Amino acid sequence: MYDESHEDTIELAGSLLLAHPHLKDPNFASTVVLLTAHEEAGSLGVVLNRFTGKRLRELSPDFEELGLGDIPIYEGGPVNQDQLIIAAWKTLTEEGAFKLYFGMEPVVAQSKMQTDPDLEFRAFKGYSGWGEGQLMGELEDNAWVVSDVDAGSISKLEGEQLWRHLIMEVNPELGLISLEPKDPDSN
Repeated sequence: MYDESHEDTIELAGSLLLAHPHLKDPNFASTVVLLTAHEEAGSLGVVLNRFTGKRLRELSPDFEELGLGDIPIYEGGPVNQDQLIIAAWKTLTEEGAFKLYFGMEPVVAQSKMQTDPDLEFRAFKGYSGWGEGQLMGELEDNAWVVSDVDAGSISKLEGEQLWRHLIMEVNPELGLISLEPKDPDSN
């Protein structure tokens, strides 16, 4: 959980934001957001667990020609959904670091794919954005749970399964709450 007494020392960029189980905003309910930028002026990230069921080849044959056709497309967030963001990541095991390439042009993604087969690639339609002070306010209201990046989980798990797994890892009590049915009458 977020602790505002550490607001000056907390580095959120490069973290995961896990939607609190009681967050009902349809844009973010049960989501995992990779926060790629967090500054005084605002924050930016992409939703990692809303796969559209499509691949880049379905958007344009140009992606197939570049060898990027198999890259899955995710809903990155409610902002500017006409914008396509290509990202790739991997864990540097020896350093225990998470290496992220974000906002790559297709030719750069092609080059990275050819030179580093360990990278996992994803494309995002749109992004999630917060204005000045907005994210900090949402953290104070406990709308989000902050987590370190778990590259293994974000690469292997999808949808609500990823969200529940990460919530359970950070806070088992919230993890149990995440198992509650959305509609108690259907229980």
